[in-house]
Amino acid sequence: MMKAVITGGAGFIGHNTALFLRGHGYEVVAFDNLERATGLAQERLRAQGVPLSKGDILRTHDLDKVLEGADVVVHAAAYISVEESVRKPALYFRNNVAGTASVAQACLRRGVKRIIYLSSAAVYGDPRALPISESCPTRPISPYGLSKLMGEEIVKFFSGQGLNYIVLRLFNVYGLGQSIAYAGVIARFMEKISKGKPPTIYGDGQQTRDFIHVQDVAEAIKLSIEARTANETFNIASGKPTKIAELANIITGLVGSSLKPKHIKPKAGDIKHSYADISKAQRLLGFAPKISLEQGLLDLIKFYPNN
Repeated sequence: MMKAVITGGAGFIGHNTALFLRGHGYEVVAFDNLERATGLAQERLRAQGVPLSKGDILRTHDLDKVLEGADVVVHAAAYISVEESVRKPALYFRNNVAGTASVAQACLRRGVKRIIYLSSAAVYGDPRALPISESCPTRPISPYGLSKLMGEEIVKFFSGQGLNYIVLRLFNVYGLGQSIAYAGVIARFMEKISKGKPPTIYGDGQQTRDFIHVQDVAEAIKLSIEARTANETFNIASGKPTKIAELANIITGLVGSSLKPKHIKPKAGDIKHSYADISKAQRLLGFAPKISLEQGLLDLIKFYPNN
């Protein structure tokens, strides 16, 4: 049985991946300092019997202990707020960059065969061409995006010392278990609408994003673990653009609400359009998103109390 250790394993993507891999016969250990973990994530891990090891990715002793006997590490631990990273760049470089170096070095030290590094579409910044392919220039416009790009370079550096890696550049991930404090637009819209408040849109709502369900992300991670290919970078997304105004209309329609979005001043530095070319992941990983946006939203709506 293959043993997978998931850093940030009590976070949104981390715990969903842990449950997914456990359901596919993996021995899974979730590793997390619990600083930003939700109670729901911890409860779901307990319910499925996934062990949760408390520790810090910057502490050598903690990593050496949890990585004993591990075949693969899914490195999902990261601070993820663009806005917070602008205010606290040093915090993001310490956690996301130094943390990634600590994990990669521990993988080599403990004989781990492969690391799956969860990066972000934020590494591209404001794209020059659409759809965005992996060969597009990386020009992050936030400390968060830069920290994820630096993490990519770190795992590539350690590959020269024998650590196989797969980098997954995730686009707009949504699904059950997102923390509202650090969530994307879907969770924020859901939270507002469930309380009878109009969703808030920055600007005119014509900006586009590429939404991918967390279960499809977990599938991509599993494919990356099992792939014969190594030392590659892949976009993980639906490959379809959705306007933010359209998203708000879809959600209000699905819940039967007549609420109209509230438009406010655009965010400074907000990227206007973003969606991915996923052909490389389709070709080399066999990746194929299965959950449509409408189906994913319907499944998520069930967990909001007033719907």
